[in-house]
Amino acid sequence: MQLVILDRDGVINEDSAAYIKSPEEWIPIPGSLEAIARLHRAGWHVVVATNQSGIARKLFDPDMLVRIHEKMRRSVSDAGGRIEAIFFCPHGPHDNCNCRKPRPGLFLDIARRLRISLHGVPAIGDSLQDLHAARAAGSYPILVRTGKGAGTLAAYGSTIIVPVYDNLACAVDDLLAANQTDTSNNL
Repeated sequence: MQLVILDRDGVINEDSAAYIKSPEEWIPIPGSLEAIARLHRAGWHVVVATNQSGIARKLFDPDMLVRIHEKMRRSVSDAGGRIEAIFFCPHGPHDNCNCRKPRPGLFLDIARRLRISLHGVPAIGDSLQDLHAARAAGSYPILVRTGKGAGTLAAYGSTIIVPVYDNLACAVDDLLAANQTDTSNNL
């Protein structure tokens, strides 16, 4: 199975320091929906792994999160793509849970539920937390400059040894090109 794991805020949709608290606040980053559609058409399975501490902070409830995710899924579907599953952590940063990135719990749950190894599975995020969680789970971390990505690079640039792309669309271009090369080498 060809799988890619995406962070949500800052990778698929615009991020907000005030949190994405409603479907109306969920705004896709230009090109992200089409990038997911291209992955889907190429046979990739797209899974989202996202921290959603707004629930713990009482900024929105799980029902509102479902509505936000329904809008995201519908928007991706309208672009011709599909999100297979969404895994989220509802805890706050001080709840000491294993599912909140940078810990690998969300990734390990994906592996368990899909019954696959995440070794080498691309995981695209915009923060150091995303990169650490991916690496801890054996995935292949990729950073985008959208969302918190530019700030992450500014703060930690010399210590980040992962591929970096301007946005999800550019990262997907390379994933699909690499996959095409791998396939043609096997002919």
